[in-house]
Amino acid sequence: MNEIVEGFIEAIRLIVTLDPEVLEITVRSLVISLIATVLSAAVSIPLGSLLYLREFPGKGAVIGVIQTLYSLPTVIAGLFIFLLLSNAGPFGFLRLLFTPAGMVIAQTVLILPITTGLTIAALSGIGREVRDTLLSLGATEYQSILAILGEARFAICSALLLGFGRAISEVGAAMIVGGNIRGQTRILTTAISLETSIGNFSLSIALGIILLLLALGVNLSLALLGRWHH
Repeated sequence: MNEIVEGFIEAIRLIVTLDPEVLEITVRSLVISLIATVLSAAVSIPLGSLLYLREFPGKGAVIGVIQTLYSLPTVIAGLFIFLLLSNAGPFGFLRLLFTPAGMVIAQTVLILPITTGLTIAALSGIGREVRDTLLSLGATEYQSILAILGEARFAICSALLLGFGRAISEVGAAMIVGGNIRGQTRILTTAISLETSIGNFSLSIALGIILLLLALGVNLSLALLGRWHH
């Protein structure tokens, strides 16, 4: 019990004094997850808009697959990216395996179904009659899409926040693709896993507290968006 209490005390000290290793791991985690979220947004918002607005055979099946991938296991996503980026894979020549860039790709693939599916859901909440009204008033299709996206902006922002929360908290893909290399690809979740396994509880607790605070920040942001929207 004393060891746990001492671990918590030392963890608080590491956070308050801005321990270089804690700071480095935290910043790297934030940068990788933020870039993955931005890349996901760049793909999911246009793709979600296209899937919402266009009618084509098998549309329901495509959306069903996207929704199924919400719960894609992180280790499966990591394995898929690992095979693509390994020396034997088609993109091995890029040398992205065990690099932050490879981790960004893995996290983007992991959260893309979530942000795409929730973008479709956000646009569905607006209703097609809004688009029909805009078109009848002389707006071009591009202008109508921008207007609908503007109406759904709070819900889309919530989708991106959920995607970021998923990215910052995942461990499987980051461990497989990044390799948990100290000073290069070690992030909050992989560092917690390693430090706990070797008995360095103070550092793992400090990183765990930071991860909880980030999760709390995401939840508070979602709550504020909800209040602002209403």
